Amino acid sequence: MRNRSFAILFIAAGFASIFAEAACAQQSCQSLLSLKVANGTITMATAIHTPPDFDVPSTAGRFGTPPGLKVSVPFCRVGGVLAPTGDSHIGFEVWLPLPENWNGQYIGVGNPGFIGDIRYGGLARELTHGSAAASTDTGHLDVNATSEAPDAWAIGHREKVADWGYRAVHETTAAAKAIIRAYYGKPETLSFWSSCHEGGNQALTEAQKFPSDYDGIAAGDPAYYITHLQPASEYLAWVNVKEGVKAPAYIPPNKYPVIHRAVLDLCDKLDGVKDGFLEDPTRCHFDPGSIRCAGKADYASCLTEPQVETAKKIYEGARFADGKPIYPGFEPGSELGWGVMITGPEPLSINNGFLKSLVFEDPNWDFHTFDLIHATKLAESKYGPVLDSHDPDLSAFKAHGGKLLMYSAWDETAIPPRGLIHYYQSVLDKMGGPTQTDDFVRLFMVAGMGMCPGFGTGGNGAFDALEVIEKWRETGVAPDKIIASHRAGGEVDRTHPACPYPKAAIYDGKGDPLDAASFRCGNPTW
Repeated sequence: MRNRSFAILFIAAGFASIFAEAACAQQSCQSLLSLKVANGTITMATAIHTPPDFDVPSTAGRFGTPPGLKVSVPFCRVGGVLAPTGDSHIGFEVWLPLPENWNGQYIGVGNPGFIGDIRYGGLARELTHGSAAASTDTGHLDVNATSEAPDAWAIGHREKVADWGYRAVHETTAAAKAIIRAYYGKPETLSFWSSCHEGGNQALTEAQKFPSDYDGIAAGDPAYYITHLQPASEYLAWVNVKEGVKAPAYIPPNKYPVIHRAVLDLCDKLDGVKDGFLEDPTRCHFDPGSIRCAGKADYASCLTEPQVETAKKIYEGARFADGKPIYPGFEPGSELGWGVMITGPEPLSINNGFLKSLVFEDPNWDFHTFDLIHATKLAESKYGPVLDSHDPDLSAFKAHGGKLLMYSAWDETAIPPRGLIHYYQSVLDKMGGPTQTDDFVRLFMVAGMGMCPGFGTGGNGAFDALEVIEKWRETGVAPDKIIASHRAGGEVDRTHPACPYPKAAIYDGKGDPLDAASFRCGNPTW
């Protein structure tokens, strides 16, 4: 675990050998320039001395690394380029603590959306915990990106799309491990990955396609089944904005709280406690027609008939003509998070961009012409093999000794959470059920929390998924619950357990409903 004492390293190796290795390794940082790595070239190997503090590089754009980050510990900074194909240019960096500060771990750092840049904030975070860490730009650079959407880099560049889809993380991991062996004179003791959204999808890809890359993986709210997720997400917005924000079927943002209130009135107390959120939204059978306006009225407190039909489609999700699901819709209870996804006047840029750049390869494609079924089938036929990671056979990852923690927030709207449940169920079906899987893969559905709740306990994070997966892999004891902390104004105002799915938090009927101690994990009966 992250907080384990470095003294263990000293006891295991001896003071003399550690100090000798530290001197040798630090002197050899720059010599890593001559190290040969598969499919690539090392272009930078610099010993960073502190003090003064090292200024972490900033990257431009909305999703770049902001200026002002600093690192106060010395380290070896290595960078390079990997080219597994003629059209590949995968940038990467590896940050290595001094040998006497290294905890023996390697951590892979995930990426958001289709963004192409090194995640310097993640590198700095893991370095300060004593881990060696690596990040990749996923095979392209976004300069001044204003969204997470793919753009011109993807049009006509199938190999770059494949690099983003699955190759860049694996190639970077292989290079990083070679650099670690050369610098420390030995391999890492354990390797971990913990990330969310696209980083969560990268996590599933690693477990499925490259099962020996990581020993413990935490996949949060993963952007699972990309060629279905992106058109389906476009659809959820399209049904609301296709005729414009003045159209009768358009649901304006001021009505999201109205729908949310109706959902809570119907379902909040199903689990035995009224706490302002749903423990398991799949057990809430909410009909938007229950708040239909009378006649042809259009009040702020109700939905018109066309708006009722729009809401039903949003909850139902995208489907093929025969009714087979393409991807789930939003869950009851998530309404306060609908704004960024469906308000418009256009669908979210990441979904529009996917269709423009990858599916139709036309930057002028007009979302008004969107055809859900055609777009989904075309996306899957063109890029399914390099983008989609939905293989339920995790037997190689299990044989490696890997542990996979999957989690999703029930209130998530960027990536509807029921999709992850479907994947988890497919794993159970393929591998023989919970008795064959509980020791290496578990799913936790997190109630009452926002997106990416496992990103630490600072800011908006509700728990630290990396700590959970580290403990599981190191001790062999699977987590039977995760305590999530909700924050308001930076202060914890509620704790609540997340349970191994399909279990849920069961209220004891007497304790403080804002305290996780008042709940146990069990099979819901409501």
